[in-house]
Amino acid sequence: MMMGILSTFPSYGKTKSKSPYDERRLLEQNKRIQKENNAPEDFPSFIREGFEVKVVAPENYMKSDSGLIYRDFEVGEGDCPKDGQQVTFHYVGYNESGRRIDSTYLQGSPSKIRMGTKALIPGFEEGIRDMRPGGKRRIIIPPELGPPVGPSTFFSSKQFEVFDVELLNVKDCQRRTIGFYSDVVCN
Repeated sequence: MMMGILSTFPSYGKTKSKSPYDERRLLEQNKRIQKENNAPEDFPSFIREGFEVKVVAPENYMKSDSGLIYRDFEVGEGDCPKDGQQVTFHYVGYNESGRRIDSTYLQGSPSKIRMGTKALIPGFEEGIRDMRPGGKRRIIIPPELGPPVGPSTFFSSKQFEVFDVELLNVKDCQRRTIGFYSDVVCN
């Protein structure tokens, strides 16, 4: 299997240059930790050098202009979701070491959100925006497109997040008003 290195944004701090041996050692260490965490097959590796991170993934991953990295396992059929439509999806979220941090499969029900309402972290919404119902995709979200960090959030540091996503369906939504009550209904 061919592996490629997808560099992210450059470092602005001082970094030591790593020899190919150091990089190989870091890759081996990363793979060992991922195996201990039961990471899925073909899970990307992350090599940190100062503030710069190299993502090492098979060459069948794509990189968007924003820095989002993704791979389609199944493309699906039908139309891609548009702003205002409701998407229903399952996902499994992982940190850089391959440890599962969340899963709708384990929660027992898929997630539903309306596109374009900023209900998702930017990288996640970008990653599902061009999926089709029935599609399965791995999304690697760089910190710049990830969640806010800090003591009041679940996320404690600027790391890449990896999500395996299955888009189940896309529904149109309309606003309905009854007297003084208003809500959105999706069919």
